[in-house]
Amino acid sequence: MAEIHNYTLNFGPQHPAAHGVLRLVLELDGEVIQRADPHIGLLHRATEKLAESKTYLQALPYMDRLDYMSMMCNEHAYCLALEKMLKLEVPLRAQYIRVMYSEITRLLNHLLWVGAHAIDCGAMTVMLYAFREREDLFDMYEAASGARMHAAYFRPGGVYRDLPDAMPRYQPNKIRSQKSTADLNRNRGGSLLDFIDDFTSRFPTFLGEYHTLLTDNRIWKQRTVGIGVVTPERALNLGFTGPMLRGSGIAWDLRKKQPYDVYDRLDFDIPVGKTGDTYDRYLVRMEEMKQSNRIIKQCVDWLRVNPGPVITDNRKIAPPDRESMKSNMEDLIHHFKLFTEGFCVPAGEAYAAIEHPKGEFGIYFVSDGANKPYRMKIRPPAFVHLAALDEMGKGHMIADAVSIIGTMDIVFGEVDR
Repeated sequence: MAEIHNYTLNFGPQHPAAHGVLRLVLELDGEVIQRADPHIGLLHRATEKLAESKTYLQALPYMDRLDYMSMMCNEHAYCLALEKMLKLEVPLRAQYIRVMYSEITRLLNHLLWVGAHAIDCGAMTVMLYAFREREDLFDMYEAASGARMHAAYFRPGGVYRDLPDAMPRYQPNKIRSQKSTADLNRNRGGSLLDFIDDFTSRFPTFLGEYHTLLTDNRIWKQRTVGIGVVTPERALNLGFTGPMLRGSGIAWDLRKKQPYDVYDRLDFDIPVGKTGDTYDRYLVRMEEMKQSNRIIKQCVDWLRVNPGPVITDNRKIAPPDRESMKSNMEDLIHHFKLFTEGFCVPAGEAYAAIEHPKGEFGIYFVSDGANKPYRMKIRPPAFVHLAALDEMGKGHMIADAVSIIGTMDIVFGEVDR
């Protein structure tokens, strides 16, 4: 009988389940993982260094490119850190818009996560279902910011502009009849808030469809139950945050524990797991989508009846509206100075963190009083979680490595920043 020798296997960096340019060096005994060594450094995003040569406003769009599944959440932390240094008051309406879009972003992130995680484990249909809902959410992004993904919608002191009064509508063309166009435009007759409200009423049904496909599916449970178990103590020691920490049974959520913007005014629950395995983390994220939907609905109801400014009136920080800029010399000068020189931030340092869909995402600024950051440091959740891959994968099979990477919800833009 032939002897079985330990051997080393390269998992990635072009592996479809690597969720980015992850090179994982696996030491195997047969098919059992003895050691998993993640190699990063194949992306070189260099965001932290780039920010040092850009004004604070010019560096903001780089945030969208970090975790490109959670665009506005990254912007949120960036703006909170700047506002802390500038001691800026953000209008209440802008805070509600920010929270609403942060939760829309959480849905975008978790929908892609559940689709990719399922497809990694061999379930194709969930991905198609999830992208159906993501299309509507991207339409909400586009209506507010003009971009479907890299929005640059959050700004220091508020948001770029107020929500539009009308949703863009489909037009009939040579491959789309009047009837099919009318069906597509069925929920687009009103404002953006009407469209979002309609989505929140439909979403629980969609979530039920994902549960039908996966939650009690015996193959899904075979691939996830008891895989990558992390005890509450180890989760804390490893620096886990977000669903990775809550899946191990620790109810830590910055939206409740260190509320920012208007989260302390909203009613929602924090789901936690019991066993700390891949299946528990799946259930936590599914319940988080339900809670995000609740938050979005509350924001829509408040925004309908409370008009007001959506960005600070400090002209050194935020540009004047276009009408004023084109009719008033002083506003034109403010506009020109802001977009050429930017604004100077008082010398000092500040750290602001948010409950990102993947965990705690923080921005740390050091300012020397100039119009560019002296230093910017990003605290990304996925980078910390990736460090636990060896511990979580040990003793599992090669196929389980795919499931463990999926449960971490890694995006490499923020890992190799």
